Amino acid sequence: MNRPFRPIAPFDAEAGQARPGSAARIGIGGPVGSGKTAIIEALVPLFQNAGISVAVVTNDLVTKEDAERLKRSGLIDPAGVAAVAAGACPHTVIREDPTLNIAAADALEAKFPDVDLIIIESGGDNLASTFSLDLVDWWMFVIDVAQGDDIPRKRGPGILQCDLLVINKTDLAPYVGVDAEAILAEAIAVRGGRPTIACRCRGDAENAGVRAVAATISSDVLFRKAEASP
Repeated sequence: MNRPFRPIAPFDAEAGQARPGSAARIGIGGPVGSGKTAIIEALVPLFQNAGISVAVVTNDLVTKEDAERLKRSGLIDPAGVAAVAAGACPHTVIREDPTLNIAAADALEAKFPDVDLIIIESGGDNLASTFSLDLVDWWMFVIDVAQGDDIPRKRGPGILQCDLLVINKTDLAPYVGVDAEAILAEAIAVRGGRPTIACRCRGDAENAGVRAVAATISSDVLFRKAEASP
């Protein structure tokens, strides 16, 4: 599916980086418990080591749970994390009326004018969740193997329309009777070969899957070659 791509983060050829005041904004959506916050925690150090500054907007229904978790993590300046309480269906504030999230991202960019990347994490939702392109420039959708091997076959809009599909928690596959390689192959087929990455955020010394996610964002969104190290 071809979608319009907004010009983002104007590139300064002499400096070799995006110009200040033009942060790219990406979305991370997916069902409750799929590992969205854990992926952010794994991505932040990779981006920081690559010289990419990051701020985060989290979404929860009525709490600030994910924002507080990130602030406590020690991975990011707590001032660079904002929380949005959706108060209703999570996809409403990232699609039908993203005003609250736009305001939160604008406030972070005003506070940190040199920030390169603002990550907007949706609240946990179903497979129909998608992001408005008024809010983000690019978005990924996260599912995990423990949710069942039929998830790709359900062909939800989140799975089909995202710029990158991430299949998380592959390390749990043997414990839930799922073939992780089969899920990956089926997801790639359902998406017509569009970018799909399998990963795990725990117990992987090489961090290969998360590194692949970081590299995709660096190249496709920030137009940089990722050279992050742990």
